[in-house]
Amino acid sequence: MTNVSEPIGDPTRDRLLAAAGEVFAEKGYDRAGVQEIARRAGFTTGAIYGRFRGKADLLLAAIEAQSQHEFDELFAEYRTKASEGQATEVLASVGSHLVTDEFDNGKALLLEAFVAARREPELAEMLRQIMEDQERDLTLLIDAAKRSGGLDEQLDSFSVVRFCHALALGFLLFGALGLDRPDPAPWEELIDRLIDAVAPEAPPPEA
Repeated sequence: MTNVSEPIGDPTRDRLLAAAGEVFAEKGYDRAGVQEIARRAGFTTGAIYGRFRGKADLLLAAIEAQSQHEFDELFAEYRTKASEGQATEVLASVGSHLVTDEFDNGKALLLEAFVAARREPELAEMLRQIMEDQERDLTLLIDAAKRSGGLDEQLDSFSVVRFCHALALGFLLFGALGLDRPDPAPWEELIDRLIDAVAPEAPPPEA
């Protein structure tokens, strides 16, 4: 997450983030300039540096402002189900959203961030923090599914987390390339079968 304070109800910050989202999506991270972002928002660069540490910080804030991550949306919607032992429904929904969400401006910004992170250590560290925050939340859901009997307790939670991340990031690349995605119905059937495959084995019937 961004490392600067985020005052509530700051219209200048909101305009800067909207302009940053446009410029980053149009020009990419490397060619986007803070002067252009400030000009488009109607301010000087001082408005940016008074709120953000630099271009990397501004990009991350623009991503957060324009695009909720897949898992964050699901946590808000299904947290009650997870607490009631229905965490496998959350995991199934994570899979179904991958084929229905459009490649919008927020996802384009996220892709720009991952590409730029190879050359920007500060940006890479920010992205790692976001991924680690999501990892903790998703691990809680997976552990809840294990306790409720929906997932085999012998499964390594970290491996399941990385599998979910790999799916989400893979579909991000598909969207960038405009590759066709599966229809929701057969995709959801596949996800349901995968979840069934990692469920605990039923105890043998009593003699």
